[in-house]
Amino acid sequence: MVKRLLEWTGERIIPKLMKPANGMLLEHLARYYFATPYVNGRVLDIACGTGYGSHMVAKERKREVTEIVAVDIDEETIQYANREYNHQKVTYVQGDAVDARLPDKLGTFDTILSFETIEHVADEQTFMNNVYRMLRPGGALVLSSPFGRGRGMPTSEPYHYYQMTPEEFEGLFDRFADVDIYYQRGVTFEKPREGVRYFIGVAVCKK
Repeated sequence: MVKRLLEWTGERIIPKLMKPANGMLLEHLARYYFATPYVNGRVLDIACGTGYGSHMVAKERKREVTEIVAVDIDEETIQYANREYNHQKVTYVQGDAVDARLPDKLGTFDTILSFETIEHVADEQTFMNNVYRMLRPGGALVLSSPFGRGRGMPTSEPYHYYQMTPEEFEGLFDRFADVDIYYQRGVTFEKPREGVRYFIGVAVCKK
């Protein structure tokens, strides 16, 4: 199964097969650590991958979290997550982030996490509509995506439809009541500084 996960996409993070100092692994873990202060109540981790992040959040926020629903499109990935990162507060579910019926299937959430997902979906509008519908009023969305040349422009990443510019990324969140944009540089998160090039944006939004 592990070989199958790696073949399905070169971007699957499988911590148990990676060196602790692997840069990609550290960046992914850092995003979950960054998000933990915003996590409470019923939580959705959309495109949870192999489940390490959902499991980590459940442990870090065990007093604040009532339930985590961790969703991924690939059934074998969900099976792996359920076996390797089982937790009493985490339910792993196979589902498509751009399925318009997803909000009716899953309900609403106090917190939604979405890391490195939107660049993988062809229907950006349905994805954002689903996220907005599933987030309760006053709830928090933490979403990240890599920067690139913009919508409609080719990217060197074979599994990305495109990579947004920083301006396009910020425009995703116009309907939210409060939005803070951060920029990830390695394992650190900061507001933009002149002369520094950033490759990943992270939005913290309140509905």
